[in-house]
Amino acid sequence: MTLQQILYAITISEQGSFNKASEVLYIAQPSLTEAIKELEKELHIIIFNRGGRGVTLTSDGRDFISYARELYHQYNAIVEKYGENGRRKKKFAVSAQHYSFVVKSFVELVKKLNMDEYEFAIREQRTQQVIEDVSTLNSEIGIIYLSDFNAALINKVLRSSNLEFHELIECDAYVYIWKGHPLAHNKTIRFDELAPYPCLSFEQGGNGSMYFAEEILTNFPYPRTIKATDRATMLNLMVGLNGFTLCSGIICEELNGSDFVAVPYEPDEAHPGGKMRIGYITKKKMLLSGVGQLYISELKKYLGVKNANH
Repeated sequence: MTLQQILYAITISEQGSFNKASEVLYIAQPSLTEAIKELEKELHIIIFNRGGRGVTLTSDGRDFISYARELYHQYNAIVEKYGENGRRKKKFAVSAQHYSFVVKSFVELVKKLNMDEYEFAIREQRTQQVIEDVSTLNSEIGIIYLSDFNAALINKVLRSSNLEFHELIECDAYVYIWKGHPLAHNKTIRFDELAPYPCLSFEQGGNGSMYFAEEILTNFPYPRTIKATDRATMLNLMVGLNGFTLCSGIICEELNGSDFVAVPYEPDEAHPGGKMRIGYITKKKMLLSGVGQLYISELKKYLGVKNANH
């Protein structure tokens, strides 16, 4: 097995066909097909289901590609640190829950690098998809949060996926609303004051969705709730329906605009507040690429400024 064969298999899995992969790799399709056949023969597995509409990964193939991405990532990290730069574009991807500061930090990262040399990707995903992206190295870094309510389950999932959580910042709960909301000028907002308004949250789906929720205090029963799948829809619902969501209070006006405010949540005995521990997840003992380290630096820089403002 060679690194070239590993790269071929990864590219085919990403492109969904041998034909498209051969174009990306600048290799004749018969040569690519033969290389994968030799790889499958050596490993005694079938990696791809071949079909008229392309290829899909077999069960063994999914496991193999997960390990292959990890191995190839480590190889690229070593080459980046110690070797000469090749002509192939370097890849860097981040998956995250819906945080504007994640996008802002990504923007600052890209500004510092030559886009001709990189293939960038940033994905706002459901929590479980963020974890899966990092587990399969579809993304090098994932951004999520932990709380007293969800930490036990999330940490169990991370351990089973060979991932680790690195805390960046701890935040109190804030109520995020638009500036025309009846409660927008309050110094603090209590749970009972929120009852007349719809609670907005990002749809997670599946079992245990409340534990994977991006919003803190999801274990409280809200009389009115609306699920959304993207940040733009969430903001529109805040304006159109006086909706609210509970968040870290770290907002980026440059991206979300100045029409929204974060008001401190005031806990009571029946509805205590909670802390959000926002951080990033990576593969255990994984050597971060230089770009990955630079991105974490941008996150810390942004969050440090915002934390000081709190």
